[in-house]
Amino acid sequence: MPAARLVYLAVLVFFLAACAKAPLHHQESFVFGTRVEVLIAGLDEAQARPAAAAVLREFDRLHRTYHAWQASDLSTLNESIAAGKTLEVTPEMAALIADAQRIAADGEQLFDPGIGGLIRLWGFQSDEFKAKLPDPELLARWRAAHPGIADLQLDGLRVSSRNRAVALDFGGYLKGVALDRAADILRAQGVSNALINIGGNVLALGTKNGERWRVGIQHPRQPGPLATLELNDGEAIGTSGDYQRYFELDGKRYCHLLDPRSGVPVMHTQSLTVLITPRPAAGTLSDAASKPLFIAGPDWPPLAKKMGVGQVLRIDSEGRLQISSALHRRLEFVGTQAKMPEIIP
Repeated sequence: MPAARLVYLAVLVFFLAACAKAPLHHQESFVFGTRVEVLIAGLDEAQARPAAAAVLREFDRLHRTYHAWQASDLSTLNESIAAGKTLEVTPEMAALIADAQRIAADGEQLFDPGIGGLIRLWGFQSDEFKAKLPDPELLARWRAAHPGIADLQLDGLRVSSRNRAVALDFGGYLKGVALDRAADILRAQGVSNALINIGGNVLALGTKNGERWRVGIQHPRQPGPLATLELNDGEAIGTSGDYQRYFELDGKRYCHLLDPRSGVPVMHTQSLTVLITPRPAAGTLSDAASKPLFIAGPDWPPLAKKMGVGQVLRIDSEGRLQISSALHRRLEFVGTQAKMPEIIP
């Protein structure tokens, strides 16, 4: 029998128990279709609470503004593109589109927020989805049009498209943007030590009362973490996995990570994690870079180098591990690994 399943967390984030030497404030919410958390260390409740609340408000605003299939500024733009019209957008949206176009080009268009129509065909633009393959004729039509974010033309704040089949979906990008926004908000409010977690996409600021923040990378086929590592100030980590949003049909798993070249879900990779060293927009890159590397599969090393990502962990469809040497030195594996990892220089 077909089965559908929705699992939200891409990276298992957990916090090791520590002596209560200093306050640790925690707030959470449900945004972007997942659980989000803000942890602030070293500040009392009166200082930490409003800072965390400001972050959660910004998350909610981004979620509502750029929702791909509910009424939003983004859905309005998609309707305009489908009608062959030009629309004037906000400076924020114009900047997001320009940035996404640049990242997509760096990732050889394997990360492409312009394939919203394909995501819809596969049924993943929904809070709940059915175990059902897309209509073959509609899928063939999408492939023939081959839309992508590169088809969008930006003239100041005016957006148009050479291809009416383009439909933007920032689902593989916006959580990373939100991480960077959260870091800016917290720093502006005097917060130096915090951990922001958006469904497993994580960015660290400072330390947890003098100790580095420790997180765990979710095992794609077992409960609990595959490995743990400590994050330095300003580092971000993101994972793409076939266990997040998927359905099963006739014994096959169809995940939400779609290859724009073929128009079908990727089946050669279970999960791929990237660790981004401190840099501007580290959160954005942690979210966006994991997608093209996941889709590239065994060919990820040269693409990772091109994207400036030096710390990568990939688990293929058979459970074999490939790890860049830089990340391997930092990981602490949990339990006994049945298969020795392949270390990539």
